[in-house]
Amino acid sequence: MTVGCVAGDEETYEVFKELLDPVIEDRHGGYKPTDKHKTDLNPDNLKGGDDLDPKYVLSSRVRTGRSIRGFCLPPHCSRGERRAVEKLSVEALAALSGDLKGKYYALKNMTEAEQQQLIDDHFLFDKPVSPLLLASGMARDWPDARGIWHNDNKTFLVWVNEEDHLRVISMQKGGKMKEVFTRFCTGLTKIETLFRDRGHAFMWNEHLGYVLTCPSNLGTGLRAGVHVKLPNMSKQAKFDEILSKLRLQKRGTGGVDTAAVGGVFDISNADRLGFSEVELVQMVVDGVKLLVEMEKRLEKGQSIDNLMPAQK
Repeated sequence: MTVGCVAGDEETYEVFKELLDPVIEDRHGGYKPTDKHKTDLNPDNLKGGDDLDPKYVLSSRVRTGRSIRGFCLPPHCSRGERRAVEKLSVEALAALSGDLKGKYYALKNMTEAEQQQLIDDHFLFDKPVSPLLLASGMARDWPDARGIWHNDNKTFLVWVNEEDHLRVISMQKGGKMKEVFTRFCTGLTKIETLFRDRGHAFMWNEHLGYVLTCPSNLGTGLRAGVHVKLPNMSKQAKFDEILSKLRLQKRGTGGVDTAAVGGVFDISNADRLGFSEVELVQMVVDGVKLLVEMEKRLEKGQSIDNLMPAQK
């Protein structure tokens, strides 16, 4: 969800705090300028998440963004800086091994058909058509120095130089969110170390957590989402209210501003800042489990009144 403004560099959030603090407070549930953010990337702290019913949960995905300290953020990035970010990223990612070993594909070397196929398969970011990218200048020099890195079986991906310097994604078919989150934490921690070894830390502070381009992504930058079949639930008048109580949000099958096809929704955590990564994934795991339980009841023509959640 965009909020009508973006940051041009790490210092933006400090220099323009009179403008940005109220936006952050409004978007992140009353998060105050004095609040401190918490990080938890230990997948062992997640309870459950390996048993979401694959009849309903079609795929699971966890993503975040990271910004590399010392470079301007994409809205204010020069062509030279962008190329330096790409070069640094390609070098660092080339050092990943085992299940995470993979390859970088530069956007400018792809055919139109190859790009479209990756977009349709939800592996690659869309072409720069969104007002967010265009109006903020993030699409300058497109497709120069943009690309996608992924491991051999496409379960761990890194987008380079789209809305953020890096977007790190772990995904796979089915409902094994624990497995997806474990790979996400392992890969992300390794990437952070590889960048540090090359003299570059990620932008982070104890108030805002990980600093990203859009104020809506501050903190964890984390979105844990599942594609889940809820044809009966979605017809319920209280569907939106239930999601809100579970601190979840819905998108259509193809993501933001798309329709749900065949009752399949992309359900994810609504929060980013003020909660740890484990807490956010826990909300998705617990919430989706409940939604699937409700869907099963409705299929049998039973009432779901006694399953109604309290506000989280």
